Amino acid sequence: MKKTEQSPGLSGFAESRLANDPPLRAVRAFEAIARLGSVTLAAQELQISPSAVSHQLKVLEEYLQLPLTERQGRRLILSPQGRDYYRSIRAAFNVLRQATEHLVEQVQTRQVTISLIPLFGMGWFIPRLPTFMRANPQTEINVVYANHRNYLSDASDMSIRFGNGQWAGYQSEKLISGQMVPVCSRAFLRLHGHIDTPEQLLQMPLLHDEERVTWQQWFIQQGVKRPPRRSGPMFEDGLLTLAGVQAGLGCALMREPLIAPYLESGELVKIFDLPIDDGRDYYLCVRQDGEMTQDGKLLQGWLQRAAGVSDALA
Repeated sequence: MKKTEQSPGLSGFAESRLANDPPLRAVRAFEAIARLGSVTLAAQELQISPSAVSHQLKVLEEYLQLPLTERQGRRLILSPQGRDYYRSIRAAFNVLRQATEHLVEQVQTRQVTISLIPLFGMGWFIPRLPTFMRANPQTEINVVYANHRNYLSDASDMSIRFGNGQWAGYQSEKLISGQMVPVCSRAFLRLHGHIDTPEQLLQMPLLHDEERVTWQQWFIQQGVKRPPRRSGPMFEDGLLTLAGVQAGLGCALMREPLIAPYLESGELVKIFDLPIDDGRDYYLCVRQDGEMTQDGKLLQGWLQRAAGVSDALA
C-alpha cells in the first residue's frame, strides 16, 4: 500500500521555527503599521522609507506564511490574521515602552509610578488622589495601566493587583474586598420596573464580567433552583462592564468599592445587598528585589490608610 506523503502545512512550519525568534525588525514595522493605520506614518515614526517598511512587512508575512494585510481599494488594512496577531503583540510593545519610559525617568527621584486596573483607578484611586497630592505636592505621581495578563512584566514602583494575593517576586497586602453585588442603572429600573426577588432577575438581561459562571453561582447562593443559562454579553474587564450597565444593557455583578461613586450619585442602583465572593481581592504590591524611595513610601502609607489597612508593607 502506497504511503501518502503529508504536505508541510502550518504545523510543520511552526515546528521548524519553534527554536527561533521572529524577525523583530519586521514585527516592529508591522506593529507600527497596525497601530498608526498607514505605511507612510509608520515610516515616519521608524525614520525609514515607506518601501523599507513594506519590505519588513513582506519579511514577516513570509516568515509566518500568512497574509497580515490586504488591500481595500487604495487602503491597506489588516487581514483577520493580522488583527489577531496585532492584538497579541500590542501588550508586549506597551510593556517595552513603559519599561523604557520608566528607566529614562528614574533620574526624577521624586516620581513614583503606580500601575493599576482601569476600573480601580476610576472608581477608587483617582477620586482619592487629590487628598494625597495636597498633602505631598512635591511628589510626582505617574499612573499607568497594569498589564494584568502578565504581572511579571510590570516595571512600576508599586501596583494594585487583582487576584489571590500570590505573585512571585512581590510582597502583597489586601487593600479592599473584591466581593460583588448585583447592580443596574436607574434608567434600567425605570424601564423594567422594580426588582423585588432574585427570581425576578431571571427575566432580566444579564451582563458578564470576564466569565459567565459567576451569575450562576450567585443564583445558586440565593437558593434559586433553576439558574439562568450562560447567555448575555460578556465584557473583558470591569470598566467595559460598567459601560454596559450605564448604557442600560442589563444587570451585572460588580465589585462594590469600585462603583461607589456611581452608587452615591444615584446613576447606578444596588439591586440587592447580597454579595458573592469569588476569592479574589485588590492588593497593594511592592517588589521584593528593590528598595522603595521615600516618596514611594509616602504613597504606599497613604494607600494603606485610605483603605483602612495596616502598614505591613512599610
